[in-house]
Amino acid sequence: MTKPSFSTVILDVDSTITGIEGIDWLARRKGDVVARRVASLTEDAMRGLIPLEQVYGVRLAAIRPRRDDVDALSRAYVEALAPECLESLTALRRAGVQIVLVSGGLRHALFRLALHLGVDPADLHAVDIRFDALGAYAGFDDSSPLTTSKGKRTLIEELAVSRPSIVVGDGVTDLATRDVVDSFACFTGFVTREGVASKADVVVESFPQLTQMILA
Repeated sequence: MTKPSFSTVILDVDSTITGIEGIDWLARRKGDVVARRVASLTEDAMRGLIPLEQVYGVRLAAIRPRRDDVDALSRAYVEALAPECLESLTALRRAGVQIVLVSGGLRHALFRLALHLGVDPADLHAVDIRFDALGAYAGFDDSSPLTTSKGKRTLIEELAVSRPSIVVGDGVTDLATRDVVDSFACFTGFVTREGVASKADVVVESFPQLTQMILA
């Protein structure tokens, strides 16, 4: 078997592994007014028009998701999985590639998805959310670097993953990792952000295409 071209594949989740933007999905459960406001903030942050750190807490404060909301999101993530993602990641792991998930999403919502994909929970990096005894929203880990525009870059640097490594994602927070990995692939299977795609080393439209590139 040909040696994979990357030892580690670091994946974004929202709009990459799954077709959902989790925060927007939660916002839609709270009505049209909240949904429109949050979706606009999310898109501006992913395009780099405003720093993520300016909107992260604002969005959650507007939504105030309950535990059952986030549990429902965890199921929706699995249902909206990108075509052939599971098969592709399985093939990569069998070839000895480490799969790491790095997301600005909520860890509580992503844990089920990681298990479904066979990703070690230790390789899931996301933002912790807190609930009170009745399941009401009680805040989030605002010390997490993943709540900031350059947070994925900071985290990946600290992880010191095996090289060569590649980041796969759709937004500017993913692009920001470009100088701490060996390659950045812009994923366009769900959404295309031209400002991100134009600066990527490679653009991929599907997980089979990504897998073929790594294992060719």
